[in-house]
Amino acid sequence: MHPSHSPAGRLTALGTQLIEIHDWLREELARLRASLDSPGSAGTGLTRELRAHCVGFCAALERHHSGEDDGVFRLLAEQVPELRPVLAELREDHRVVADLLNRIDALLTGAADGATVRTELDGLAALIESHFSYEERKLVAALDAVNGTAAEELFSLAVPDRPDAPSVNRADGRDVGTSGVRRPGRWRDPSEGTETA
Repeated sequence: MHPSHSPAGRLTALGTQLIEIHDWLREELARLRASLDSPGSAGTGLTRELRAHCVGFCAALERHHSGEDDGVFRLLAEQVPELRPVLAELREDHRVVADLLNRIDALLTGAADGATVRTELDGLAALIESHFSYEERKLVAALDAVNGTAAEELFSLAVPDRPDAPSVNRADGRDVGTSGVRRPGRWRDPSEGTETA
């Protein structure tokens, strides 16, 4: 059960959940980039598993941004009108990211090698890190003030469920903990031979 559907109401503030989703996406992108560095993937065509991991990650990122555009940003524009210029900038970032995801998708449907895809993913990593950091600085406090709204409805992506994971400490010292909501998906990491968790 998602915390927002529990009798006690939402257990984790929306701003904190946004950070957790971003951290999960950062981790997945780091795993994907690392798997492209594994022997055999840099100079040759991508394996089916690596292609699936790339496609899965890109779909999760696109779903998250669509959820923000259709949910979080609409809600914040109504409740905190002074954020509208920031939301417009973030929507533009989403369009730039979508263009890059389309380029990556085109590479994945072609005969691209790991090194070519890795170059595009490096560019994506730099772009989304800047975007996520800006979004967190500008929106977390406003999201934390929102009451009674389910995070999955607003973000279109759940935070991974990692009950055995310790609390996450961000570089800024903020402890974001774990949320206990379900994981959006599991991908097999071919370099480890196990599912990522």
